[in-house]
Amino acid sequence: MSQKLHSDKFNSLKCCVIIPTYNNHKTLQQVIEGVLVYTETVIVVNDGSTDSTSEILLKFPQLELINLAQNKGKGNALRQGFAHAESLGYHYAITIDSDGQHFPVDIPVFTEALEKSENKKLLLIGARNMGQTGVPKKSSFGNKFSNFWFWVETGIRLKDTQSGFRLYPLYAMKDLSFYTNKFEFEIEAIVKSAWSGIEVKNIPIQIHYELENRVSHFRPFKDFTRISILNTWLVLVTFLYIKPRDLFRKLKKKGFKRFLMEDLLQSDDSAEKKAFSIALGVFIGLSPIWGFHTVSVIFLAILLKLNKVIAFAFSNVSLPPFIPFILYFSLKLGSWLLGENFVLSFNEIDSSLELVKYLKSYIVGSLALSISAAIFCGLSGYLVLTLFERKKIFKNG
Repeated sequence: MSQKLHSDKFNSLKCCVIIPTYNNHKTLQQVIEGVLVYTETVIVVNDGSTDSTSEILLKFPQLELINLAQNKGKGNALRQGFAHAESLGYHYAITIDSDGQHFPVDIPVFTEALEKSENKKLLLIGARNMGQTGVPKKSSFGNKFSNFWFWVETGIRLKDTQSGFRLYPLYAMKDLSFYTNKFEFEIEAIVKSAWSGIEVKNIPIQIHYELENRVSHFRPFKDFTRISILNTWLVLVTFLYIKPRDLFRKLKKKGFKRFLMEDLLQSDDSAEKKAFSIALGVFIGLSPIWGFHTVSVIFLAILLKLNKVIAFAFSNVSLPPFIPFILYFSLKLGSWLLGENFVLSFNEIDSSLELVKYLKSYIVGSLALSISAAIFCGLSGYLVLTLFERKKIFKNG
């Protein structure tokens, strides 16, 4: 395809290329020349380079250039590039690293994938073959580590979440808030994009690690620590806000009856798996871990490979209207099991109750109630679900 046709495609998509660079003078010119084969809508962000980067960039007056006085990190450079691209009216930006590991010849892979996709709210990440010769073990491990946490945070499985060769939908990301400025920004960007409803997916690209001139500015200890801290925060937000938010949105959109039929009764999970999910939800919901019900039930549902929607729904047996009843029966059951006299009436179970005085009875009773209720609800659920499945098979047959 000729350069004109490539340029026309970029113009029709309102797409540009952003190249963040910091002290990559040995490979920068080669990368720019490779990109210019496909488009001249290129923004280079010189992130405070102290080598001959400025002299190299003088050779390309057709580029949009952002010169940052100090090196503040790749994330900051990308954010500066995104803001400038938006101000110029671009809707999409392809980012490519300047260290030479990516092949500009793969640029059409991104534009063609975008053209073919029905969903234009699309963020594409170039998936590298991390098993090929020359890929450092630390890079392969880091990518697997990142892929796992991205799945936990979004439910999306990707082969590569660390590649810097990407296509970002700027128009769909403009209202998202970002706080990181280093390498971890690329994780924050894709997680928050997925949370906002942007489709995040991989497309295969080539990769070149065996380059004599390649210089990486990734600092294993500092940057891995930053990424780990970010993932810890994102996981907490996932379990405490994103998962419950998505569930309630689905419930509100579908209505309780449709939600019950489609997401609980007619999901592809077996009756046994659904019943165990119900039991887990009830057990966590009645257990004495106030404030941690949501994070606990979703974490355990993922760990045990149960139905997260069902488990979360049934964990809400401890909604505020039911709390006095749960406290009362927990205290009464605990006192009975411990052989203690239970002197409280139901009317005394309110917010002013000094639960610490009855803590032992409450914990014992709460655990006993949680286990017995979980077994009862799980078995009852299994019977109902089995009858429902048989009825459905008979009706379809």
